[in-house]
Amino acid sequence: MLIVFIGPPGAGKGTASRKLLDYLQIPHLSTGELLRAAKQSSPLGRLAAQYMDRGQLVPDPIVLSMVGEELDKPAFSRGCMFDGFPRTIQQAKSLDDSLRQRGTPLSIVIELKADEAELITRMLRRAATEKRVDDTPETIGRRMEVYHRQTSPLLDYYRKQGLLVSVDAMGSPDDVFELIRAAVDKKKVTVESAAG
Repeated sequence: MLIVFIGPPGAGKGTASRKLLDYLQIPHLSTGELLRAAKQSSPLGRLAAQYMDRGQLVPDPIVLSMVGEELDKPAFSRGCMFDGFPRTIQQAKSLDDSLRQRGTPLSIVIELKADEAELITRMLRRAATEKRVDDTPETIGRRMEVYHRQTSPLLDYYRKQGLLVSVDAMGSPDDVFELIRAAVDKKKVTVESAAG
């Protein structure tokens, strides 16, 4: 399965995605980690490093080529969960085109939905208990603003394709994971019956 996981800051994406990766036994493909690790490992990585060293975003075609190289590795033969990509409609379209050419389209896009005011309260509480100095009302507000600006169009894009499944993220981590697991199991059955 190829999965895109989307959720606002504080929705529990990290916890839920770790449980899902463990459940499906597929790897996590983080474009951020991929770009950092690839700096010296390939000509493409060195090209990406030139942009990063100048503080610029790595152009989508380079990121997509690196993602394609990664997906060719045996570890990714059963799929993966994309993390940090796509972030824009253009990236989503490019990823779709690339995956279609490979004959491996996305299986499901999981959105963790949550009440924003509750998430902000949750993150401020976490900042106080865990002494996280980076979780101030200002930084949380900025992260929420970026999430809405970049992600809302992605949700509509995937909804129109019938790939988006929204999960209520306001329950306990176990309850949220059970909702995710049920959605993924349902999608797996649909995909397997279509292939058979």
